[in-house]
Amino acid sequence: LEKIDMIDFADVIAINKFDRRGSEDTVTYVRKQYQRNRKLFDQPMESMPVFGTMASRFNDEGLTALYHGIVDAVRTKCGVDWQPKTPRPDAPITGARQAVVPAERVRYLSEIADTIRSYHSSVEQQADIAEKAWQLEGAIDQLDGGTDELRKKYGDVVGELDSNCQKLLDGVDDLVAEYRADEFSYTIRDKEYRVPLSTETLSHNRLSRVAIPNFRNKGDWLRWLMIENVPGRFPFTAGVFPFKRDDEDPTRMFAGEGDAKRTNERFKYLSRNSEAKRLSTAFDSVTLYGWDPDERPDIYGKIGTSGVSICTLDDMKVLYDGFDLTAPTTSVSMTINGPAPIILAFFLNTAIDQQTDRFRSEQKREPNAEESNRIKADTLRAVRGTVQADILKEDQAQNTCIFATDFALRMMGDIQEYFIESEIRNFYSVSISGFHMAEAGANPISQAAFTLANGFTYVEYYLARGMDINDFAPNLSFFFSNGMDAEYAVLNRVARRIWAVAMRDKYGANERSQKFKLHVQTSGRALHSQEYQFNDIRTTLLALTALFDNCNSLHTNAYDEAVTTPTAESVRRAMAIQLIINQEYGLFKNENVMQGSFIIDELTELVEDAILAEFDRITERGGVLGAMETGYQRGRIQEESMYYEHKKVDGSYPIVGVNTFVDEEMNADAETANLELSRGTEDEKQSQVDRVRAFQVEHADTAPEALKRLQAIATSEGNVFAELMEAVRVCSLGQITQALFAVGGQYRRSM
Repeated sequence: LEKIDMIDFADVIAINKFDRRGSEDTVTYVRKQYQRNRKLFDQPMESMPVFGTMASRFNDEGLTALYHGIVDAVRTKCGVDWQPKTPRPDAPITGARQAVVPAERVRYLSEIADTIRSYHSSVEQQADIAEKAWQLEGAIDQLDGGTDELRKKYGDVVGELDSNCQKLLDGVDDLVAEYRADEFSYTIRDKEYRVPLSTETLSHNRLSRVAIPNFRNKGDWLRWLMIENVPGRFPFTAGVFPFKRDDEDPTRMFAGEGDAKRTNERFKYLSRNSEAKRLSTAFDSVTLYGWDPDERPDIYGKIGTSGVSICTLDDMKVLYDGFDLTAPTTSVSMTINGPAPIILAFFLNTAIDQQTDRFRSEQKREPNAEESNRIKADTLRAVRGTVQADILKEDQAQNTCIFATDFALRMMGDIQEYFIESEIRNFYSVSISGFHMAEAGANPISQAAFTLANGFTYVEYYLARGMDINDFAPNLSFFFSNGMDAEYAVLNRVARRIWAVAMRDKYGANERSQKFKLHVQTSGRALHSQEYQFNDIRTTLLALTALFDNCNSLHTNAYDEAVTTPTAESVRRAMAIQLIINQEYGLFKNENVMQGSFIIDELTELVEDAILAEFDRITERGGVLGAMETGYQRGRIQEESMYYEHKKVDGSYPIVGVNTFVDEEMNADAETANLELSRGTEDEKQSQVDRVRAFQVEHADTAPEALKRLQAIATSEGNVFAELMEAVRVCSLGQITQALFAVGGQYRRSM
């Protein structure tokens, strides 16, 4: 009633949050009320000054229309001749731009939770049927063929088995025979692999590479096959591939400091003893926020500090100089989010230029247009790696958001469409990250639930854009932290199963799309500055947990990261932790160590139930994006962080060397030690400033036009990333960021 009274006095009315269901009906009702209150029945209802807006969206048409409505009202009442420079939109309400998740799909997480619960219910039902059939079969055997009634009962019970379940049971003998043979052969993407199925210990015993249960009860077999299964088979609880790769260890070689040349040297140092080059890159904060190096005090001091400074295509070429980016043994991960599309365009162009240079060297001439196109296409199909790019996690936990959220999501979608069109199958378009949530304080349940929820949000968004799930799902990868909590022992296996079941039963995705590919980094939060030599012990335990749970790649933190950027010596020690587990630790020769443990089974069930319950809580808040509007995820992470800190301070959560088994004298020495921070030198800082300016001068004639084309694509329906692939050849990171701010908007946190 108060709002109806306000309509009597208002000259202009705005109805915000126009993306909510029922908004158009609300505009109609308010227009009618305005028309009735003023007895304007001779004027069309559409002419009433009622505007539908989305104030959270940059360059919103409804807000622009509202602005014109206010100016019109001021002009009429005050007699001033204000002439807005902004063009008047065609309609007084927000345009029908595609919502990230359509309103009718807002319950997607609860639907996924229901799908998982329904799957488990079905498994139990079918396992009970299989057990009854096995019991009847045994009775019939014991009675030398049994009675007609027994045989009829057996037939009726078997008839209740689902055909897929019957197929699984029929294949049990073959499965056991396969995994107890001397050798196993399998095919992935048309490539055949042959692996031995056991290794000989120094005591001359044979250790199974994959251990198989010794069940007799068919109900137990069916339950195991549908809930666990061998690695590489649905639901991929034990792992998404049949066996670990023999040709490379899952070790990520992490580096990033100073300028591109210094980080390149660190990469070569770390990878000199390994045929596989699995490079992981940290960028400095200047790059993370999309700026160019500059003498400005707030920029200059951060150039090359806690990461490498990269601002042009030329820098990227120096960073990966000497590494063949198309080699099947090379994989590159880039820890970048806000400006991820620009950095990714730098990287892909670097790979293309490498192969073009190789052509020139081998053929002693320039490639023609057809050859250049072929080089580009072949390169894009060959590159391996991932770029972080997860903007939802940034809002929830980390903070390196630079573009308006809807524009950042649009560019993520553009990247994925470009990947589909260019047949980029070996490079992940996003690394959906829970690691930074855990670093900010999230407990393992929240980390996994929020990360999976973000992953399913990308699925819904890409589907809403018209992409086929089997075209984009294989380009999604995930990134977890491994901490000391018990739940981390099962986090990977729970996430794999939830993803696989949801993708198959909810989205109808194929087997490749059902595979949850996961990188793990040992927890930085588990490292402590007090007696930091103990950190290697913690990291070893975390690495063992991650590898036993079959992560696809692993980064082990250096023991001194609690106090400084790691040194070359400490990073080498961190890599040795993985290598010792992979190559020396006897039990790791088996690849399904986690299966069959009572406590692992119990924890798996507990963690899965807790994650599904969190899905329901997020749904109640309007899905991931609705929950972000109210700061739900961020608030939960902060609360869990404070709980951990409280437990650490009062000693109820014991940490050796910190609040128990403390050597006060050693801790005092550590606090006063002169620790050398690894940062860009003065020469490197000034060199980076000079390099970017020289690049800008070199391309001064072509950059302005390239930026205009980029902005034109961004304000139309074109693919921004496809245009970025051209723009980065003549424009620096900062130039592109500023140009996109003007048309896509800068990030602002929901308050």
